[in-house]
Amino acid sequence: MELWPWLTAALLLLLLLVQLNRAAKFYAKITLYCVLCFVVSPVASVVCLLRHGGRTVENMSIISWFVRSFKYAYGLRFEIKGRGKLEVDHPCVIISNHQSILDMMGLMEILPPRCMQIAKRELLFLGPLGLIMYLGGVVFINRQRSSTAMTVMADVGERLVREDLKVWIYPEGTRNDNGDLLPFKKGAFHLAIQAQVPIIPVVYSSFSSFYNSRTKLFTSGTVKVEVLDAIPTRGLTVTDVPKLMDTCHQAMRTTFFHISKMPQENGDAVGPGAQPAQ
Repeated sequence: MELWPWLTAALLLLLLLVQLNRAAKFYAKITLYCVLCFVVSPVASVVCLLRHGGRTVENMSIISWFVRSFKYAYGLRFEIKGRGKLEVDHPCVIISNHQSILDMMGLMEILPPRCMQIAKRELLFLGPLGLIMYLGGVVFINRQRSSTAMTVMADVGERLVREDLKVWIYPEGTRNDNGDLLPFKKGAFHLAIQAQVPIIPVVYSSFSSFYNSRTKLFTSGTVKVEVLDAIPTRGLTVTDVPKLMDTCHQAMRTTFFHISKMPQENGDAVGPGAQPAQ
């Protein structure tokens, strides 16, 4: 009797079970993450209301305290370089790369005081999660109506200077786990030039060694975070936006590959999905 067909079938079945188990673990951890967000949000909302009485960017310090505890449930570590560059006493625009839903943990790990965030309007309607974002002073943008979004961003620019605030923006505009940075949208750069405030880039290393939604990988891991030097905008005008975007994109992309230990050749990514700034 031939054993090879049976051994092959058994091996394939074992590989299938392993894969299914990995997928089950992945979805279990994602579910836990969502549950944590929705359970913690109403608790944090009560604390925010008791402490500050309503909507204010000062509530972000309370929210970040809760979110920073999530990393212990997932075995995540953050190695941060240059944190002091965010501790400035003047307004600025902070930009960072955007990879997955786990970015919120990384953001809260180094979020400086009096820093508001920009988010898509749809998040406002996610029940308790939308409520805690509202109480934290998050500015919601309707991306389907560009004229409205531009008006909101103009107001944010005025508030930055008037209230001495910082603002955190993901210039790629959407989550991206292709192993490279997407081209940047212009909003953050228009905002910085309008307010004549510096841009501080923040780069998170690739999550691919411990998190990959396509292969259903989700284990413990370490995220390297590097805060780059501030890029001034004093004296720049709207015509300088493309050059400013390219400067920031190149600096962040180079740092991303460096801290992620990913190779580059002639300035281009070796891996798939590499795209230049536009």
